[in-house]
Amino acid sequence: QVQLVESGGGSVQAGGSLRLTCVASGYSYSRYSMGWFRQAPGKEREGVACIDRDGHTLYVDSVKGRFTISRDNAAKILYLQMNSLKPEDTALYYCAASITGDFCATAAGLYKDWGQGTQVTVSS
Repeated sequence: QVQLVESGGGSVQAGGSLRLTCVASGYSYSRYSMGWFRQAPGKEREGVACIDRDGHTLYVDSVKGRFTISRDNAAKILYLQMNSLKPEDTALYYCAASITGDFCATAAGLYKDWGQGTQVTVSS
């Protein structure tokens, strides 16, 4: 049974940093791409970043240069380092496991398993 558990969210002031962690279990983590998504109140879920099994990454334009996605395949952990946070980054952040492995994309339809989310709140 696939399980994804996020942690690391919190409340920070604009310009601050947070590192999100997602611990995976129950499947062959290293074979699949992973992604981070977020959903703010009243808005649709948005793909933030993804990483394929070889470490190639993709980011949504709004976080490029500020966020970094990485993975530790041995430990089955996915990370999202978030720097220079802005109030518009406030959302519930989810990690997700893709059905693909040799490429990644931020389309939610490519992801089959999801964590419960961790809240990130950025104040101005």
